[in-house]
Amino acid sequence: MAVEKMAETALEELVLERQFAGLLQTQAKTFFQLSNSLLSHGVESGLRQEWNKKHYNQLINESDALETFLDDYGAGYNRTYAFLRELVASLRWFAHSGYSISHLMGRVDSYGENVWGRPEDRAEALASIEEGLGFLRGTTLHLLSAVRNEVSRLGVEVTSETFPESNFNPLTAKRKLPRNVGQEELDEEEKKVAEVTTKFLQAAEMIAEAGVRRISDAEERHRFFARECTETSARVYEATVHNLQSTYDTHIQNTVLEGQDRRLRLLRGHTSSALHLLEAVTYLAHFIERHEGEIRSEEAKRRIGELVGRSEVEEVTLNTFLYWANRTLQAGVQLATDLLPEYTNIQQLELELSGELSLHARPAALIVGIVNHYGTPVEMELAGHKSNAGSILELLVAVGSHPGQRKLLFRGDEKPLRDIGLLFQYGLGESGLQTLPSELGYLRQH
Repeated sequence: MAVEKMAETALEELVLERQFAGLLQTQAKTFFQLSNSLLSHGVESGLRQEWNKKHYNQLINESDALETFLDDYGAGYNRTYAFLRELVASLRWFAHSGYSISHLMGRVDSYGENVWGRPEDRAEALASIEEGLGFLRGTTLHLLSAVRNEVSRLGVEVTSETFPESNFNPLTAKRKLPRNVGQEELDEEEKKVAEVTTKFLQAAEMIAEAGVRRISDAEERHRFFARECTETSARVYEATVHNLQSTYDTHIQNTVLEGQDRRLRLLRGHTSSALHLLEAVTYLAHFIERHEGEIRSEEAKRRIGELVGRSEVEEVTLNTFLYWANRTLQAGVQLATDLLPEYTNIQQLELELSGELSLHARPAALIVGIVNHYGTPVEMELAGHKSNAGSILELLVAVGSHPGQRKLLFRGDEKPLRDIGLLFQYGLGESGLQTLPSELGYLRQH
């Protein structure tokens, strides 16, 4: 029986390195057709910004396919092919960054004149981001050449064919469909405007708290990255703004309400500008961290470092992309601040803890659940101490600091205040969530 099981076990087969070169030559044909076209563009244009996002998108697809092929054959664990695998991976991350920034530059006119602040700020921002895009494109070309040199060294024959130029032609929609979605849903849209403006202000505050600024000294800049712009931090920044834009696009974009209030599209312009810049920050932060410590081959790490300097990447990432992401968010703070009260009905609600009720962790979590459900800020005041009712930590600190106080004052939009009042009316859910009224049914889903 044991012999039969051994016979059925699939053994991993080895492929000789010289045989793999032939497989690679076949697999990478389209990649090298594309590289011929892109490198030709680079030479002819003198590195001017003549690529559009389709160039980067095609490069993302082909480098991803090639990297997957190399990974499938374990190239990252092979001394001969480990460097090639890291070259292709690095190329893919720079292509992703280039795609995000070229997408931004292609849409920037539609985002509004004031997304960067004053006219002179706009001119500085566009010039700076254009220069950053030039760095990405130049680095991408440098890595493409390095990939070609490496495969030639490995005995792979590179095709002389080029990629069809027609695949790079940008598609521009000159006409738009009528904006008539949701004509009967203005109430719901107004609620979502309040949620979006709140999320915008939270995103702007989060990135401002990171202390984003231009740093000229390379060592100080590197310490900032280690502290505030790790890949994990960058992904949080990006995800926060991405969630904000998704909420806008799902509930507000192309609605009658958006058509009636032009400030809403401008707010989205601030959001989208920041998002595309933060996407590039995430990709480049990944490159920096990966080539700081994750590459398996020390030789591959050294050679990648010779091709693309970490300090240069950090300089462009912080002083251009993260810097202007923060600037466009801060430039939109006043707009969001002005919009919020117009789309909320701010009221206050005074409540008192009756009988044996107390505001411990479980009912505090239900209050937080109500506030987060509506997405608009609610303030709780207890004995003169004000706290954010959307933060369980702040609520518990406030209650713990004033254990004898029974009266609570809530300020915020009428909708979350109405539900907080219901929660108190039904004993803060202490008899079980099933006893809460249907209006609070969403609390049972968490």
